[in-house]
Amino acid sequence: MILSKAIRNLPSKVRGSANGSGNGRRLVNIAHLLTGSFAGSLLGLIAFALCARSLGVAEYGQLALMLAYTRVIERIASFQSWQPIIKYGAGLSTAEQREDLRKLLKFGLLMDMSSALCAWLIAISGAYLAAPYLGWTADSVHVLVLFSTVLLFQIPSMPTAVQRLAGRFSLLAYGQLGTALLRVALCFVGLMNDAGLGYFAFVWAFTQILGNMTLLGFALRTLRRQGVRNILGASLAGLRQKFPGIWGFAWSSNLSLTIQSSSQELDTLLVSLLTDPASAGLYHISKRIGRMAQQVGGLVQSVIYPDVSRLWAAGKIKEFKRLVLQVELLLLTAGVAAVVFMAVSVDRLLLWTAGPQFLPAANLVVVQMFAVALALSGSAARVALLAMGRPRDVLVVVVTATVIFQVTAVLLLPQIGPMGANIAHIVMGTVWMIGLGWHLHRALRASQRERAEKTEPADYPLLAPESA
Repeated sequence: MILSKAIRNLPSKVRGSANGSGNGRRLVNIAHLLTGSFAGSLLGLIAFALCARSLGVAEYGQLALMLAYTRVIERIASFQSWQPIIKYGAGLSTAEQREDLRKLLKFGLLMDMSSALCAWLIAISGAYLAAPYLGWTADSVHVLVLFSTVLLFQIPSMPTAVQRLAGRFSLLAYGQLGTALLRVALCFVGLMNDAGLGYFAFVWAFTQILGNMTLLGFALRTLRRQGVRNILGASLAGLRQKFPGIWGFAWSSNLSLTIQSSSQELDTLLVSLLTDPASAGLYHISKRIGRMAQQVGGLVQSVIYPDVSRLWAAGKIKEFKRLVLQVELLLLTAGVAAVVFMAVSVDRLLLWTAGPQFLPAANLVVVQMFAVALALSGSAARVALLAMGRPRDVLVVVVTATVIFQVTAVLLLPQIGPMGANIAHIVMGTVWMIGLGWHLHRALRASQRERAEKTEPADYPLLAPESA
């Protein structure tokens, strides 16, 4: 489908996202993502359960540390290019701006590729330095070095931004399920053959690389269907003039995610450092289960970010506020439901998945879920601030919450073990929710004094949702 035809076929949907009347479409997109995420998380949990049953608590803890280590390095080095791509790409209106879109996408892809290479180099050089502090054996270090190859292919940001702007949320939701099924099958083979740590590390690396390459292929196909080709051939000359403030926005938003990752990913390494690998394995299981609910926030953000960016750019303040409030209430409800569900079913869930040896993680799971519910409650406010061009406000909240988390965790971990990290997450979630809400309220009051309502734009987004 060429770009001009796609634009002609989409006026009603585009108008819906620009004037805030696209609630039905948003609900459909959220439903797709929730369904795909639940299926993917369930398959991921099954894979982890098979792995845990095969390796036991101690060796599973070693694998959990490898996964956490590479994720921390990836989060620190990654540029998260999807944020500036969506922020500035949502404002591209006409077919004549196709070259600007190519310029923006090339910027994001080059940042992804550069950060992937940087992450790989850091991981390789840091593996031997970190081993003595994390209790890794020489064999584990060799496995980790090989596993770190996955970082060279960790370039999902630009492809994800393309699918979000194009409204292809069903593809984002279900496109990775094939890889997840393959991972489960390979883990089952490993369990039946009493495979060791090296085998399961290979399974995770291989399937993760395959998933990233599949996502990139889908994104390039989407771009070709809308007439956007040869991204790397675009010129980056005049990037700052075309997209004023893009570097500042990119660095600020990326820095906030990097700092936040120290609490979301580095915590497993911190638990191992202040306790032992077995405790890190129990903690990782609680994090893995909690992440099933935490993904809801990320998925909902991915749906509303393009819409709130367009609403803000169009000056539709009332619709903007209404959408943010609706999403906050949705996430609050989801968080409360997740806590209640986990409180009554966690023991059976652990028995059916990881096995009886992981039952000591039950209380960790419930407390972790409560912390996740708090984090969910601030997700919409974070997206709103980014859409308003206020990444520094988000950065201030992230830095404050992360520092408080680190101090609390360091004080509590030696006293009460991995539960200390979960309590630290509750403290951080409280600061996160209150801080983002306060900054958003202040930003909205300031904007109402400074800007008048703008008329609805006549043009439609260039990379807009395709018709069903």
